[in-house]
Amino acid sequence: MEPFRHHVFICDQDKPDGAPCCKARGSAATIAAFRREIASRGLMDEVQLTVCGSLGVCERGPNMVVYPEGVWYSAVTAEDVAEIVESHFHGGTPVARLRNDDGAALAAEVRRNRDRAIAAMRAREASPLPPENVMQILRGFQESRILLTALELDVFTAAGAGAGAGEIAERIGANPRATGLLLDALAAMDLVRKEDGRYFTTPVTEKHFSARSASNVREAMLHQSSLWPRWSALTACVREGTSVGFEELAGRDESWTKPFIALMHLNAAERAGVVVPAVGTAGIKRMLDAGGGSGAYSIAFAKASSDLHAEILDLETVLPIARSHIEEAGLSDRVTTRAGDLRTGSFGSGYDLVFVSAICHAFGEDENASLVKRAHDALSPGGRLVIQDFILDETRASPKMAAIFSINMLVGTPRGRDYAGSEYEAWMKAAGFEDVRRIPLPGPTDLIEGKRR
Repeated sequence: MEPFRHHVFICDQDKPDGAPCCKARGSAATIAAFRREIASRGLMDEVQLTVCGSLGVCERGPNMVVYPEGVWYSAVTAEDVAEIVESHFHGGTPVARLRNDDGAALAAEVRRNRDRAIAAMRAREASPLPPENVMQILRGFQESRILLTALELDVFTAAGAGAGAGEIAERIGANPRATGLLLDALAAMDLVRKEDGRYFTTPVTEKHFSARSASNVREAMLHQSSLWPRWSALTACVREGTSVGFEELAGRDESWTKPFIALMHLNAAERAGVVVPAVGTAGIKRMLDAGGGSGAYSIAFAKASSDLHAEILDLETVLPIARSHIEEAGLSDRVTTRAGDLRTGSFGSGYDLVFVSAICHAFGEDENASLVKRAHDALSPGGRLVIQDFILDETRASPKMAAIFSINMLVGTPRGRDYAGSEYEAWMKAAGFEDVRRIPLPGPTDLIEGKRR
């Protein structure tokens, strides 16, 4: 069976430093070029591209195989892609200068590389060193810290249209020698490009981390930098059973609050496209967005229904940011704000929907039970409470992102963690909700919904 005219396997395997591999020889650029070229020529229904592991001729990568012909290509760069697509995929003639024509020699080369790899694996297994994937986890903080420092110093904006280490150091107010070391590490991580002693942003870092870009999200990403000291205290948090550096959100300055809300706004704006249709707007006239932050969800709900009025309940320190987004959206007449603390006091009354997103993981069990009960009392008969959050399965060890995010709550809150669906269900039923159900969503979060009788 051949569902596609051509099925292309391209190696993108990454190996430890010093070992030859397609990744180190530029396979990512080759793969990206193939995807662009196949799409631009309208061949996506005829050519299936699959990224794969080692094809066994690592010294001559990037390597690829085209089926059903079984043509093996080596040393395929991004510059070769248009020729392969035109000559081979479109015209049916393989590109001879890149093709491996001697099958016996190719098989012998693959066997030699395989035998070397097996010998290296056996030597590693016989050593006391942990497996490489575990070593990568242990070293993971290093690359994270390099990127965070680059963001803090605004290195990608400073690189401009290409600059030397000395120029960049002067622009960011840093030491030239240390800046050069940082830039070289960023180049090794493919976050900048180094050419003739000058450093240039990559398409990714120019788009996302440069002040020249309309898609610059540097400020939002600086929230990760705010988390660094908290995560560094994880050992002490585990010993104590709670955050050892907790500070109430209302007491944090703009250097923490603005990046945090900026990141929450990006996440919410991206998730709103799946959340709002899943919740629906039928029958909703009044909505309470409890802990609504930047207002992204309230804005999305209001845009989806001209009859809907939303109220954002959050801390006074957060609301000016929400108001700016509401004004920008032109919805000041239908999206309003109210200062308050989600942990205390009444939510009000007469709402058709109480929406609670990314809040419950910051609270303890009794705080969430209280929040759910006050949400119930704020609803009109037949009104709904909808909670969005990372939801653990009943083992509490999956999904991975939710389990790791519980640690983020351990280091950052007195009692927060992620919860299982059964825990949300118990809180809702105890508060008097009926028809409690989980609504799966694509992506890392799900919804839990309950109706007031």
